[in-house]
Amino acid sequence: MPKPKPANYLLIGSTQACSGKSTITLGLAHKLQAQGMSIAYGKPLGHCLTTTSISTDPDVQFITNSLKLSQNSVQPTLLMLDDSTIEKRLLGEEKTDYQKSLAQYLQVEREGLVILEGPNNLDEGSLFELSLPQVAKILNSAVILVTRPNSHSYIDSLLSAKQQLGNFLVGVVINDVPIEVQETMTTLVKPFLEARNIPVLGILPRSSLLHSVTVAELVKQLKAQVLCRADRLDLMVESLTIGAMNVISAIKYFRKATNMAVVTGGDRTDIQLAALETSTHCLILTGQLPPDELVLSRAEDAEVPVLSVEYETLSTVEIINRTFGSVRLHEPIKVEFVKKLMAQHFDFERLLGHLQL
Repeated sequence: MPKPKPANYLLIGSTQACSGKSTITLGLAHKLQAQGMSIAYGKPLGHCLTTTSISTDPDVQFITNSLKLSQNSVQPTLLMLDDSTIEKRLLGEEKTDYQKSLAQYLQVEREGLVILEGPNNLDEGSLFELSLPQVAKILNSAVILVTRPNSHSYIDSLLSAKQQLGNFLVGVVINDVPIEVQETMTTLVKPFLEARNIPVLGILPRSSLLHSVTVAELVKQLKAQVLCRADRLDLMVESLTIGAMNVISAIKYFRKATNMAVVTGGDRTDIQLAALETSTHCLILTGQLPPDELVLSRAEDAEVPVLSVEYETLSTVEIINRTFGSVRLHEPIKVEFVKKLMAQHFDFERLLGHLQL
């Protein structure tokens, strides 16, 4: 019986944090699994998102479950990055040879493709010799870079990445592209990058759904009290609106948004009732003032959760904005949307050609 062909490695990196690595990883893996390919997954450098000591990155848990991978198909996370670990490394107390640990990935015989999720940028992990270029070199891995066009320097970052990665870089994905610049991406940016041997494998349009958070997540982040419809905390919130104006202006403003969370004072019954007549998925009341029973009754009928928070309006808005800024891909509805998005906007055949699969 012939010996199995060694697995290929594909490293999904990014030029900056929150560019959409998990989105691309999940979309790729689902598509290739559907084509019958054996997929393994891992994240050599993980991140602790809470002060609680955990041994598994939450993205690893979610993607493993979403892809229905066995434990044999999950590469171990070598390091969970946090302040304590960095301090120990700087003090010389932490001396693990992570390049040696990474090389042990290659000792496992497997077929198919191993998709690894890389650090937040090309520099992160250098302190532990686990930066994206270092990982690519040790594993002889192809690299896809994900970037967002949210600054004037994103093209500079891609050109710099090409210099660092050389032929390891098999393509880039420009993610979260606003509709008004999509034509520019296709007719100007893509040809520019392609002429410099940087294949553009996908240009993914911005999606309000992928930027959304659940009401349950807002409850968690705001430490909110749920006053009604605790059974609808799975609703997705796509935008934030502040109800601080007169009710006539508020109605006009509310009608422009969809699937929104409305933050307003607990004493603004007029604003609260106006919000419940529009596309509101969550009503957040500040000031610890109990709402009118009419509001709760209307919210019950409209199936809109009402939350009460201890914070004043400005602090509440800041917390919600931070929550939107660190959105994760951990809802089934988002996974299904990503599959469709990748099917429409990602060149799978070109990637498979680069990987010779």
